[in-house]
Amino acid sequence: MTCVQVADPAPPRVSFSFPVPRISFAKGPVSPVSNAKLRSCDVFIGFHGQNPNLVRFCKWLKSELELQGIACFVADRAKYSDSQSHEIADRVICSVTYGVVVVTNSSFLNHLSLEEIRFFAQKKNLIPLFFDNGPNEILGLLNCNSIDKECKEALDGLMKSHEFKLEANECNWRSCVAKTAGILRAKLGRKSVAENDLEGFEELPFPRNRCLVGRDKEIMEIETAFFGSGDYLEQDYAMPITKGEASGQSEGLADEESDSVSTRGGRFINLELGKCKEPKLEAWVEPVLGRNSLKKLKYKKSRSGNYKSLGSNVICINGVPGSGKTELALEFAYRYSQRYKMVLWVGGEARYFRQNILNLSLNLGLDVSADPEKERGRIRSFEEQEFEAFKRVKKELFRDMPYLLIIDNLETEKEWWEGKDLHDLIPRNTAGTHVIITTRLSKIMNFEIMQLPPLSLPDAMVLMRGKRKKDYPAEELEFLQNFDEKLGRLSFGLGVIGSLLSELGIAPSALFEAVNQVPLEECSTSPHMSINEEQYCKNNPFLMKILCFCFAILQQINGRENFLASRMLLVGAWFGPAPISVNLLAAAAKNMPYAGNRFRRWTKFLTLTFGCCVGCGLAPQTEEESALLLVKLGLARRANKQPGCWIQLHPIAQVFAKIKEGLLAPRAAVQGIRKISNPLLNSDHLWASAFLVFGFKSEPPVVQVKAIDMVLYIRKIALPLAIRAFTTFSRCSSALELLKVCTNVLEEVEKSFVSQIQDWCHGSLCWKKKLNGNQRVDEYVWQDVTFGEELCRTCISIRTVMLGHNHAHTLAAQETLAKLVRMRSKI
Repeated sequence: MTCVQVADPAPPRVSFSFPVPRISFAKGPVSPVSNAKLRSCDVFIGFHGQNPNLVRFCKWLKSELELQGIACFVADRAKYSDSQSHEIADRVICSVTYGVVVVTNSSFLNHLSLEEIRFFAQKKNLIPLFFDNGPNEILGLLNCNSIDKECKEALDGLMKSHEFKLEANECNWRSCVAKTAGILRAKLGRKSVAENDLEGFEELPFPRNRCLVGRDKEIMEIETAFFGSGDYLEQDYAMPITKGEASGQSEGLADEESDSVSTRGGRFINLELGKCKEPKLEAWVEPVLGRNSLKKLKYKKSRSGNYKSLGSNVICINGVPGSGKTELALEFAYRYSQRYKMVLWVGGEARYFRQNILNLSLNLGLDVSADPEKERGRIRSFEEQEFEAFKRVKKELFRDMPYLLIIDNLETEKEWWEGKDLHDLIPRNTAGTHVIITTRLSKIMNFEIMQLPPLSLPDAMVLMRGKRKKDYPAEELEFLQNFDEKLGRLSFGLGVIGSLLSELGIAPSALFEAVNQVPLEECSTSPHMSINEEQYCKNNPFLMKILCFCFAILQQINGRENFLASRMLLVGAWFGPAPISVNLLAAAAKNMPYAGNRFRRWTKFLTLTFGCCVGCGLAPQTEEESALLLVKLGLARRANKQPGCWIQLHPIAQVFAKIKEGLLAPRAAVQGIRKISNPLLNSDHLWASAFLVFGFKSEPPVVQVKAIDMVLYIRKIALPLAIRAFTTFSRCSSALELLKVCTNVLEEVEKSFVSQIQDWCHGSLCWKKKLNGNQRVDEYVWQDVTFGEELCRTCISIRTVMLGHNHAHTLAAQETLAKLVRMRSKI
């Protein structure tokens, strides 16, 4: 019995065929379920080669097709060690609708790959995909007289089937996978089942830095760690492979319904659906690549000696603040984004890290909302719901679909809210996903650490010359070297110098003299800075002087005062570590009162400098121009977020801005958030305002809010924020914590109103029938207290759902409501 119809009057078939596998396996008969599942495959993906990136690409292609609802079977049959595995693959090849053969240079040296090409070409269902080669090389082989007949037939079939021109190289993996999936989806008449609503989603938060210098070596080291150098151990595929060492790659039936089992040291995948007492048909899958794998990469050190071996999936970039860690990760993402399904950027700041991870569910099209349904006859606890939400994100992130996960500015190994370990998020085996972590921490778990060195002197000089790359005489170059020495070759500081020289059009000598005139007392610390931030400011006094100079520039442009840009810098320090819309930043800045120019005693010296700025084009006319002025001076980055204009202040600029104006700036930030409180776009900033208003854990509140404003803040900001955190992201613990502090504050507000009036019941809540002239109640205040009843009812409803009717917190909220009702009835 064969899979070819010999009676077809079409041109003669090739001289080989795939026999239907025998039913009498050593392990017993094959069940009808297994046969049905084998026949249910739509596409066979065949490949051959030793390059791990080839395996990575084929797994990606399989995952993408399955995401589109297309059943696949992927295999390198040359690695099969037993007849049973070959028979399984033969059965699939005979039954699939289309055959995708990933053609490499190694394919022409393997008779099984040539067999696949000839078979699918004869059936006219071949879709060739060239990997790191092209049809021109194939044409060269066709003209060679030394190839045999079978090889020539395969080459001829490839050229006739190359109508879709699928050619994958290192610069177009993502595009090629998407194009292949689109072709097969159209041919099979399938509609995508994975179309997620990702409109407005930008993979990378910032535009590419075209002025990045001096990091090519580090980028190449990360590439080598993730993708290898292309120099792999040669392996003789003719050698027999025993069952415990096989590394075959049949993964077409590895879905969520199949169970993995271990047999004699090798890994199998069960082809049965559900549980069955019959013997199970099994196929080989590739073991996890590691030190004990037969097919592994060579051990060798990079030029800096940072890596002991190739094949690392997690790289931590360590360096002091301002050394360029984020810029390095951003450049790597832009260069190699085509090698990944998606680039996912996550802020690693301690308070926001948990929410940022759950935000990935929106990008990945996952539902992690709170599930009210019962599981196994009981309602799941909050801990179980949170765990399930993280589990869904983790499961999607770390599988054969390759993602690039960048965790920027990781502040601590422990999660801030509950103290969970970082390993709870990042497993030891990240599968197809690569992870880059930028951090100031010298050690993170057991991950590889790349210590980011300072720039070389030539690179530092290029960075200080700015975007205009102006050439300076030798005496001016000495001042640039002075800047380099004073700043300790810090990338952020050198970039600010380059921006100032380019935008102001002044000489390095004039800028150096002006910065030196900044008094050190202007660079003092703030009580709201962390110990590490205070220490950083003390260790970098010259950098603080430069930032003071920039602040003066913001206040004096073209000879006239302009305080909107400087206020944006001050209030921006108190927002969350995320892009800020210009509208929100301007609304907050306009709430900040004018406190005078604290730099007048030394700006007289800067008259020459400011005089040179006339006509330089920095004078902003609109809110957007004021915000972009911060970008021009190197204090902020422009963000890719839409709609409108968004910027994000550099963390060092935020630390500096906290020194200025005391508590006026955080209060203005909270007022601005109250005016523009879009929880979908400004989630991080709403949480930042909650930290300022309430304080969490042992931290006291930074901003003292009036009672009336507090009631309005809780209604408009806090409650919607808690509800969204719970319902959309299953953040049960943090939502409860926020509701708890809201209830406590409401109770304090109620007590403050009650204390204004003394009744004759000595502390009871009954009102006197007649009030003295000096005992007046602000009727507007009591209108808000009446409105507070609605807030309490909302609180009670949430706590009843989350905690139950008889919980202590629910009863406390009910008692607060009762007090408010009694007070209002006696007014």
